[in-house]
Amino acid sequence: MILKDGNKNKDLVKKWNDISFFRYPVKTKTIKKDDTLTDIIHEYCDDFIQDGDIIAIAESVISVTQNRAYKFSEIKYGFFAKLLSGFVTRTPAGIGLGTPQTMQLAINETGIFRILCAAGIAAITKPFGLKGMFYRIAGERARGIDGPTENTLPPYNKYASLLPKNPNKVLDDLRHSFSDKKIQFCIVDANDIGVNLVGKYNKNFALHMKSMFTDNPLGQGSESTPFLIIREF
Repeated sequence: MILKDGNKNKDLVKKWNDISFFRYPVKTKTIKKDDTLTDIIHEYCDDFIQDGDIIAIAESVISVTQNRAYKFSEIKYGFFAKLLSGFVTRTPAGIGLGTPQTMQLAINETGIFRILCAAGIAAITKPFGLKGMFYRIAGERARGIDGPTENTLPPYNKYASLLPKNPNKVLDDLRHSFSDKKIQFCIVDANDIGVNLVGKYNKNFALHMKSMFTDNPLGQGSESTPFLIIREF
């Protein structure tokens, strides 16, 4: 087990509702598609976790273990993917669906009809200053597609990935595997400009977890810290 004393000088301690919480990034090996998520968490977290802890998991590593990460150069795309990707605005968070490859993954994931509807509505509303309509209509599974970035841990700096499949079942399986301890879990899709939780959570817990990730304590690259143990003190 290896714990890190923060990533990129980010504080280990964060407050929420006037309560202080320790945040321990857990450094692991490079996780691959043949790895089992529960085994990896047991291997790297068992010696440290306590009753009442929360283990937050980067959504990207779950996608890897579910074989939902695809080598960018091997993604075959069609006419609509090439056409529509040209209209997508890229953000500092990444390329999003602004490439034919990632747009094709969105089409595969949500269906061409929904993507075309999203593109049509975005085209109509954008001149009126309504931004982001494409992703609102395309939905979470399209919005959550990650393209390759230079700062991502190799070899995944050359991969695109989908959101985890059946995240609520993933959470249930984790709770069952750790039933001997009072551990809570959440799946986080975070970067330096935003935080999303993957799966269903009660409102208070979701607000708490989002507050823990506003500074992106896991990082996106060489940190190799896909798990964050959160503990009240």
